[in-house]
Amino acid sequence: MSGIRTLIQKKVAFYGAGSMAEAIARGLISRGVLSPSSITMMNRSNRERLQELENKYGVITARETAAKEDVLQTTDVIILSMKPKDAAEALRYLGPLLSPGQLVVSVIAGMTIETMQTLLGKKHPVVRTMPNTSSTIGLGATGIAFSEEVSDEDQHLVRTLFEAVGIVTIVDESTIETLTGISGSGPAYIYYMMEAMMEAGVRGGLSSEQARDLTVQTVLGAARMVQQTGESPQDLRKKVTSPNGSTEAAIGVLAKGHFKETVHAAVDRCAERSREMGNALKEEIN
Repeated sequence: MSGIRTLIQKKVAFYGAGSMAEAIARGLISRGVLSPSSITMMNRSNRERLQELENKYGVITARETAAKEDVLQTTDVIILSMKPKDAAEALRYLGPLLSPGQLVVSVIAGMTIETMQTLLGKKHPVVRTMPNTSSTIGLGATGIAFSEEVSDEDQHLVRTLFEAVGIVTIVDESTIETLTGISGSGPAYIYYMMEAMMEAGVRGGLSSEQARDLTVQTVLGAARMVQQTGESPQDLRKKVTSPNGSTEAAIGVLAKGHFKETVHAAVDRCAERSREMGNALKEEIN
């Protein structure tokens, strides 16, 4: 815990106060990494949202222009968490306010390091991350890519920040869209399958509560089996798939529906869409 506690002395500002910002802030607070008074949250104009976050977590909020500028000029770490459509304007505004000692960290899908530095108007130290919303319970998975200007000390800082809410993988920026397709958007795929399993359970005569409880425990148990046994999903699947049994029959239906190919296509399309969003931001700048 000693490595994590060093972050308590840092000030972190979330520039954008949506669901991802809340997930990370909540994780940092609930795990004792940062005190609520070390976190400032701001958005473009939604005061009710800021009041909600202040009431729930005790964080500081900046609502007036002067207060926002003061935070952006003095905070140690600025986490860019606004909607992609608002990012260009926000970064142009932020650039002149920054001093060399500040670190800019982005959780915006599709926005490249090059684009961020272009919008800032300088080769400022920038970190591109792709977390997921499981960060809110300390089980997030975050991919991180650093610009060459980021110091070793700041790299350690960012790792510690996101390790507080899950696991961290340092990647080359060229692979971060693929990572987005796996872990960034991945929870939604699992939720979608859980929806289908619950619906099937209710159709088969279970109550909604029974179908939910059984599905949740099944998914949790399967993940834990892979994590704790060290065995591959393929090997574990084979162990529970008896020849001519009911599980084999079910897997056969999934295979006939091109289940794996569909998942591959979903991951590829997610990565592709992330690139499209990044290219759209570049075109907007030009």
